[in-house]
Amino acid sequence: MKLITTTLAVLLCFAVFSQTTIKLEDVNKHIGDSVTVCGKVYTARYMDAAKDKPTFLNIGAAYPNQVLTVVIWDGVRQQFHGKPEILFANKEICITGRIQLYKDKPQIVIDKTDKIVCID
Repeated sequence: MKLITTTLAVLLCFAVFSQTTIKLEDVNKHIGDSVTVCGKVYTARYMDAAKDKPTFLNIGAAYPNQVLTVVIWDGVRQQFHGKPEILFANKEICITGRIQLYKDKPQIVIDKTDKIVCID
């Protein structure tokens, strides 16, 4: 009986902490959710003169028509082995994080380098 209870507890923990994988076209339906989503980086830009020096990866289309923006702040950017705007340019990537709105556009702010995986 104890084994069954332990097994159920472990399975419940995995269910609670696992990420939902969604299609890129469904990001607007998941605002506030933590998800994994994949798509092509169409444009990328490093704003070295802006506060906190963000890097923007535009997924699904070029700016300003992107479906999703990935934001990488300078502190996280420095942890990559290369420049994210070059590493991920024109690549298919998967991003894991919480979708939020910024100026009515969905975005995911990356807090660790392992939240982006290149798939091609």
